[in-house]
Amino acid sequence: MEFGKVNEQQLYSIDFELPKDTQRTLRVLKENSFAQTEVHVGCAKWGRKEWVGKIYPNGTKDKDFLAAYAKQFNCIEFNAIYYKLPSHQQIRTWRNSVGKDFIFCPKFTDVITHIKRLKNAQHETDLLFDVLSEFENQLGPVFLMPHPQMGPKHFDTIAEYLQSLPNSVKVFLELRHPDWYVPENSERIFSFCENHKVGTVITDTSGRRDCAHMELTTQEAFIRFVGNGLHPTDYTRIDDWVQRIKQWKNNGIEKVWFFMHQHDEQYSPELCKYLIDELNRHCGLKIKPPVFFNQSNLKLL
Repeated sequence: MEFGKVNEQQLYSIDFELPKDTQRTLRVLKENSFAQTEVHVGCAKWGRKEWVGKIYPNGTKDKDFLAAYAKQFNCIEFNAIYYKLPSHQQIRTWRNSVGKDFIFCPKFTDVITHIKRLKNAQHETDLLFDVLSEFENQLGPVFLMPHPQMGPKHFDTIAEYLQSLPNSVKVFLELRHPDWYVPENSERIFSFCENHKVGTVITDTSGRRDCAHMELTTQEAFIRFVGNGLHPTDYTRIDDWVQRIKQWKNNGIEKVWFFMHQHDEQYSPELCKYLIDELNRHCGLKIKPPVFFNQSNLKLL
């Protein structure tokens, strides 16, 4: 993911401290307290050839990448659907390549969000959800990123589209236009999301700190973390996230979805392992970390 990329010299001057939880977040977490918190950690892609010999066994073929990925992680932030809507048969093939507990979290297609810009997109939306039904009970949250040019003046369009979606699917909204984070605008959109049970995507990336907004509108958190090639700040940022998730867990959050990105996705598994190890240590969780077949390939701080 290139969103929010800055040059390395800038990294040490950025304030990466996570904002405090908002009053809305505290209220939402208090409304329903869950005894057990589910935490899902994954990457954005599985088709990475450089993972062969690292987290995929030597000799793994492209067609077997998903099966190999699913042995290492319990979910995928499924960006591929954004670029091209697959066939029913393709999704059945993917679903049959993984275990029954593996979860797919796809992104709305670019035809809906960037070409149609959420207008007159009912046909494309129907096609999307018809295909997604093939995931059956392995479909997780579906996330909607309106075109970055769609700011607060497009509130009605976004609200109308979200209200048109089936209630049976959990939808999370990612906002990139900077004007959404002006207080009066953020209050309006996040209040709408809370009232209509739409989740919010928290995007933690270096060059757009406003997108790490800490506004939870449901009892689930959906985090897209963008690292910088295993720079030292990647680890300190992860440390902060571990403590925030621990706090949410203590407050009874139901689920956390944490998806790891890098500007070079080659190193996403290393950060996932670090995150999972720290979550298990600090939060008393038992998430299975990825196994590196050649420890010399495990590049950590």
